[in-house]
Amino acid sequence: MSTTYFITGAQGCIGSWIVKALTERGDQAVVFDRSDDSRRLSAIMDDLAGVRFITGDITDTDAVLSALSGSGAERVIHLAGLQVPTCKADPLAGALVNVAGTLNVFEAARKLGIKSIVYASSAAVYGFNDGDGALDETVHCEPTTHYGVFKRANEGNARVYFLDHGIDSVGLRPLTVYGVNRDTGLTSDPTKAMKSAVVGRPFHIRFAGATDFQYVADTAATFISCADKTPEGAHVFNLHGETVTVERIARFINEQANRDLITFGGPPIPIPAAMDDTAIRKIMSELPSTPLEVGVRETMQKFAALRDAGRLDTSEL
Repeated sequence: MSTTYFITGAQGCIGSWIVKALTERGDQAVVFDRSDDSRRLSAIMDDLAGVRFITGDITDTDAVLSALSGSGAERVIHLAGLQVPTCKADPLAGALVNVAGTLNVFEAARKLGIKSIVYASSAAVYGFNDGDGALDETVHCEPTTHYGVFKRANEGNARVYFLDHGIDSVGLRPLTVYGVNRDTGLTSDPTKAMKSAVVGRPFHIRFAGATDFQYVADTAATFISCADKTPEGAHVFNLHGETVTVERIARFINEQANRDLITFGGPPIPIPAAMDDTAIRKIMSELPSTPLEVGVRETMQKFAALRDAGRLDTSEL
């Protein structure tokens, strides 16, 4: 029997891959997003007939409740949110979407008797950290952006919903996710570089140093696994792919393109470069981990196929 999932922000990068994975295994995806632009979904899915769309604003309490109620969903994956640059430019809008919007999802679940939620937090909750080695979930969080503060607030509110109402939750903390459809925010630069190389354009990645690099298909699979088997309590888990230097990423993209099109330089991302994912792997033992070279090669191949079909959107380059 298929299961119905209610996914907010599913027109975004991670959300589109979650919808793809759910649909391919025969489950029902109900997309709740303020945008009705399905270009990201269309870029990675041949058929959207099995996807149900509800257009609405995550800050509208009644709209969220009505959509979740009407979806008939048993499971909730909450991804809707504004990224770092938008939260910096307009903190009030950022708080309304990222914090009040998350509260709307938890409130709707409470009223409808839904007992588990998986939501997107972020490695941005850590901020600067001078320590050596990978960070685990016990490390003190001192976010340096409004976005990170908002995500940390969501983690706290999720804990209160478990204490007060018994709603189990998992907040996942990705860092630099890459793959087809990753096209907004500073950490989307490596993916934009892959797309630029495929169409033969130069591109400059605006940061240097190292970062924790995770293939989007792996990220999506982790969200789904946590939705399928949400542990009791209010949990937050780091995600980890492969900690690599931007130099290595740029070099490998150029090798795949057989041209030196990609350069890099700028301040490192103000988030530690390595996440320790031991905690989540103790609970979810079958999570995928795609090697960097495999993920980059697959991403560039997908971009090339879209290019050849006349369907590659390069408007963000």
